[in-house]
Amino acid sequence: MISPLNEVAMGEKKSDIVLKNCKLVNVYSREVMPQMQIAILKDRIAYVGKDASHTIGKNTAVIDLEEKFVTPGFADSHIHIDQYILPSELAKHSLLCGTTTLFSDPIDIVSVCGYKGFREFVKMTENLPIRVFHMVPGGLPVDRKFSHARTISKTEQKKAFELENVLGMGEVFSWTKVTTRDPSTIQNLRYMLENDGIINGHTAGASDKKLNAYIASGIFSCHEPIDYDQVMERLRLGMWVMMREGSIRRDLDKIIPNVLSQKTYFDRLMFCTDGVTPKDLLEFGMIDHCIKKSVSMGMELIDAITIASRNCFEYYRMGKDLGGIAPGKLADILVFDDINKLKPDKVFVGGRLVVAHGRLVFKNPKPTIPKWITKTVRTGRKFAENDFIVKSGGSSVQALVIKLDTEIITRKDQEELHVKDGNVTASLDKDVWKVAAIDRTYGTRKQCVAFLKTFGGNIGAFGCTQSFHENDLMIIGSNEKDMAFVANELVKTQGGMVAAKDGKTICKFEMPVAGLVSKLPLEEAVTRYNEIDEKIAETGCKFKQPHLIPLFLPFLALPEVRILYTGVIDVKNRTYLKVLNG
Repeated sequence: MISPLNEVAMGEKKSDIVLKNCKLVNVYSREVMPQMQIAILKDRIAYVGKDASHTIGKNTAVIDLEEKFVTPGFADSHIHIDQYILPSELAKHSLLCGTTTLFSDPIDIVSVCGYKGFREFVKMTENLPIRVFHMVPGGLPVDRKFSHARTISKTEQKKAFELENVLGMGEVFSWTKVTTRDPSTIQNLRYMLENDGIINGHTAGASDKKLNAYIASGIFSCHEPIDYDQVMERLRLGMWVMMREGSIRRDLDKIIPNVLSQKTYFDRLMFCTDGVTPKDLLEFGMIDHCIKKSVSMGMELIDAITIASRNCFEYYRMGKDLGGIAPGKLADILVFDDINKLKPDKVFVGGRLVVAHGRLVFKNPKPTIPKWITKTVRTGRKFAENDFIVKSGGSSVQALVIKLDTEIITRKDQEELHVKDGNVTASLDKDVWKVAAIDRTYGTRKQCVAFLKTFGGNIGAFGCTQSFHENDLMIIGSNEKDMAFVANELVKTQGGMVAAKDGKTICKFEMPVAGLVSKLPLEEAVTRYNEIDEKIAETGCKFKQPHLIPLFLPFLALPEVRILYTGVIDVKNRTYLKVLNG
């Protein structure tokens, strides 16, 4: 491609497209250049300058942009795309927001389906009109002592890394495995480094010597800093920081103002979402939201655009191809009527027009979904009330309860609970609920039933097949009958979220693709997704986003107590806890 681009730049060959009369936001020189022209040959830029007339032939499409602004496409430096909606749906709405590249870490599809699932998600993104690059999940198992998620073997890791558009290893979020030199973890890191792979980090809670050891092991980025001090500690040690503004955490408020006041270098800062819910995708957008929020706090627009484009590709060693508008680069270009609103009028990906007048102008390929990936909820039985009994003698018993401080953070507590006919019951008076974690991956029929406090609400049960990063079938209930009903509904639909009362469904969001992803178009998925939180909250639930509770209850990377189908776990002390005392 070098010679043809050279020939177009010299006027010896004609271009396919010329964008003329535009204001170019130059992320290399930090200036806005008026009255510019851009010549494109196939998928790359051949010429950028004041006069591209020498590249225009009879078959060249000349588009007068009438002094509109053009910028490079935006990139999400770290996103989990195996959540809620299909990659094809995420692609459509990402492009409408100007995000033309996604760097994917599909960890949950691997936890359910292993290497086969990873390969399938790579395949699902191959023919999309957006660029998707993948990282081989580096966080599984979260804790080798307790985790039961599927993982990728050493042989499969090599096969995965050889797939097209796979760049390296995803977030290594159990950083203690690195600092204690867990042999398997070190072997994985060594393989990636020896084969020029990029390794993404997750350093929440790490500092000083532990952070140094982590970075010295070849991991040079992190999306976990939640404030300016954490950002600076990592920047000073040569790390790249992915500043997160997504559905699980929104960190820009505590980072950007100090970055600006302290005049910190921007060149190792990126934006990421870490994942967006259907609701947030429609309400806030993607990386465009990160840019707008940063600008609202005082950042210059051109600097925010540079962070959203050039910096990300420099980190991923793709700067020769992507990240800016310059000769030789792939033609990923956004055109804005109003640069401050950041809603693109036109979007080009590799010289192909995919958005025009703010609307999609391509036929999104219908995803091929193999049957096997829609049959992953394997419990090995039909559920009955007896499956949710916690046996005990006497009339009452002291029980361990998992107390919810937030939808995500938990701590240990105790409650005296009533025993009826040998079954320890939930107590609505004390806001104590039963919670069950059930194996839905291997069909072992294994489960753990324990107790949860401060869920609130007036429902019978709420269940979900999606949970970070173990993906047990989780059921929260006030009575055993409704817990069995919800469990059976989730088996029947092969995944999703269901809330019920008195044997009747209150709301349902089906996610049959690996029990993680809906087949619905985004707009329909948003309606179903919103109903879950709204309907449960209406009954008096104490949390605004109750769907997050079963999502995080098995997550071993957070304090203080978690539940898997193998038991209740004290995360800090790495021990199993007894549900009943005595």
